[in-house]
Amino acid sequence: MIAVYPGTFDPVTKSHSEIIKRAASIFESVVVAVAGDTSKNTLFSLENRVAMMQEEVSEMDCTNLRVTAFNGLLVKFAAQNNIKVIVRGLRALSDFEYEFKMAYMNKKLDSSIETIFIPATEKENFISSSFVREIARLNGDVSTLVPRHVQKRLQSIFQQET
Repeated sequence: MIAVYPGTFDPVTKSHSEIIKRAASIFESVVVAVAGDTSKNTLFSLENRVAMMQEEVSEMDCTNLRVTAFNGLLVKFAAQNNIKVIVRGLRALSDFEYEFKMAYMNKKLDSSIETIFIPATEKENFISSSFVREIARLNGDVSTLVPRHVQKRLQSIFQQET
């Protein structure tokens, strides 16, 4: 079975990486889908977010992963790619309410789609891309929160601003 793990991944964090690895151990194939259409004000362009994710996935010991960009409704992307499962990561109880509503809406839009929640581990559960961006912007250390290649990209952006 094919699953999709969607997100803006702005930037990819160690929490994202953990969910991807765990999903790859469960499903035959996992498509990591980087969202282009988003209401979020992203720091990185879609091309950069895809490149960061491709670099991260290439370093994983998983042969069943594919990274791609997508635009529009996730359920339409899933249908076009014969995907029946959406994987979502949960960090805290506060995530659950939003994710539950999204899962319900996706099910309403396409009844053949199922959503599977994978909780982050205790070690990674507090990491969010927005925290990472803010810490990096304030010249904080994000080395324990993101892969090294992402840390370098963040440093390059925020060092240019100072």
